[in-house]
Amino acid sequence: MTRLVAAALLAVLLVAACGKRETAPFQLTDVTGASFGKALELTDHNGQRRTLADFKGKVVVLFFGFTHCPDACPTTMVELANVARELGPDAQRLQVLFVTVDPQRDTAEVLRQYVPSFNPAFLGLYGTPEETTRAAKEFKIYFQKQPQPGGSYTMDHSAGTFVIDPQGRLRLFGQYGAGAKPLLHDVKLLLAQ
Repeated sequence: MTRLVAAALLAVLLVAACGKRETAPFQLTDVTGASFGKALELTDHNGQRRTLADFKGKVVVLFFGFTHCPDACPTTMVELANVARELGPDAQRLQVLFVTVDPQRDTAEVLRQYVPSFNPAFLGLYGTPEETTRAAKEFKIYFQKQPQPGGSYTMDHSAGTFVIDPQGRLRLFGQYGAGAKPLLHDVKLLLAQ
């Protein structure tokens, strides 16, 4: 009788376990359901107005930076280029967006030279100072101009990567320094869903 009860209990547990929804084993920070990162409206380096809806059906990787950045921005862009290369033909289902936090210097011409140098399919986005501030607030990005000796300036800014799934939902956040490997892993998971 004890074996029968144990077998019945095991069967109930197995059925209950089958009903549980497995969550994807992401390596980046899962922010699914976040109340931010839902909207973006800027101009791409080709002069076309863009929103996140333009990229439905693709995994969108969004990074805020500036072209005069000496470290975090080019490092991240190289990592994103590596991810696109590793995806092979699936890279057609990936859209990298580089959003400048320095619209004063990062004109369409500057972005057109800088962003596609990492990968021709990548797009640079810019806006007016007000549009840039609105986009940064929507994604909870910090940025601030820092004057330098000689009248120049640099930009302090948050350096992280946002990943939006093919349905247009913010899903993941990657801290600067996480590297290309976890991003590649997670992009593949989202493309497979």
